Amino acid sequence: MSASILIIDDESAIRESLSGILEDEGFQPLTAASAEEGLNLLARQDVDLILLDIWLPGMDGIEALKRIRQNWSEAPVIMISGHGSVETAVQTTRIGAFDFIEKPLSYDKVVLAVNQGLRLARLERENRLLREAAPAGAAIIGESQAIRQLRRQIERVAPTDASVLILGGHGTGKELAAQAVHRQSSRAASPMVAVNCAAIPEELIESELFGYEKGAFTGADKAKQGKFDQADGSTLFLDEIGDMSLKSQAKVLRVLQEKNFERVGGGRMIEVDVRILAATNKDLEQEIKAGNFRADLFYRLNVIPLRIPDLKERLEDIPLLAAEFLRQLRSRGLGEKRLDDGALALLMRHSWPGNIRELRNLIERLVIMTPGQLITAEDVSFFLQPSAARPIQSVSLPDWCRFGFKEARRQFEHDYLCKKLEECGGNISKTAETIGLERSHLHKKLKALGIKAEE
Repeated sequence: MSASILIIDDESAIRESLSGILEDEGFQPLTAASAEEGLNLLARQDVDLILLDIWLPGMDGIEALKRIRQNWSEAPVIMISGHGSVETAVQTTRIGAFDFIEKPLSYDKVVLAVNQGLRLARLERENRLLREAAPAGAAIIGESQAIRQLRRQIERVAPTDASVLILGGHGTGKELAAQAVHRQSSRAASPMVAVNCAAIPEELIESELFGYEKGAFTGADKAKQGKFDQADGSTLFLDEIGDMSLKSQAKVLRVLQEKNFERVGGGRMIEVDVRILAATNKDLEQEIKAGNFRADLFYRLNVIPLRIPDLKERLEDIPLLAAEFLRQLRSRGLGEKRLDDGALALLMRHSWPGNIRELRNLIERLVIMTPGQLITAEDVSFFLQPSAARPIQSVSLPDWCRFGFKEARRQFEHDYLCKKLEECGGNISKTAETIGLERSHLHKKLKALGIKAEE
């Protein structure tokens, strides 16, 4: 979709000249003869960049710039003046103008300034989306046959524009698969836009997806782009689409069919070029039979199905996954830790009902709560929740397990350090070396827990 440029200038010759230049460059020019007319147009329609004359009848360009910055902060504004000065240029820049061009206008200067302004706006928009999105660089980790097959499928489908339906349980990494498809596609230069359909209330999902116009409802004091707008030319990831209402499903289906939509409270059709990736943990064919999901939308989305295996189907990948999670935690400053063979063996015997998310959470818990650098099978067995697939053995728990979390942690540390001190003959230096702590840190810990030991 070509960029729209609003020209606000009281001279008709300037408006016509700039419109011709911009049309020749492939842009969509819009014109206004006064600041008031331009602001009214902005209230009804989004534009990508504004060319604004400083000297205007009625409201001048500087006052108009202030109002634009208050209400339409993303659109770059290029100021135009026939009586320019350094002071005026500095003043408008401080208010928020992107550039300042003097009359008579140069074709080359106008085109250069417009392209630079649009490029800056695009970069700022992409940076914002990247900050909001999940880490885009995360890879699908594993060398199991199931994961290798998944990577091959992604390599085949990614270069196309086909819709992809990603199926898998909670915590299996469906968004990682979507990111992998996007990164290997022709749309990878722009960030993927993601929306969790299950996390947005039904009454807000429509405005989140399609945006809204100023005054569309109470509190809509300015127009807002929706996710389809933001993903124009890129990829839109609809996570947990099985939780979307039938009303919203109908609107999404229409966009997929017609390639355009209206914002909430608007009457103007907006054309978009968006590739759709969707994900769900539900059986959509069963949801169709139950009347909860539209069959026509399912067939639109299910052009290429990708199934993400549960972790229990790829237990041989656990050592690689655990090593990556330890590396991530180390980069966050949580210390150097490693798992011994017994700990890994125990992890690989668990059934992982929470999939990779459960494994990641357990590794973080172990890193934080294990005092030494080596995480053992004993540490894992203490923190690992019993598997639903295994009979739970009756065990005798320590007395401090009846306490609250903080007191239980204190008692656990007290008992652990007392035991290690006893093994080391009560010597602090030797104990610190054994459990992998700095001597000064161990000394402070002992003092806080009221444990006496040799200096």
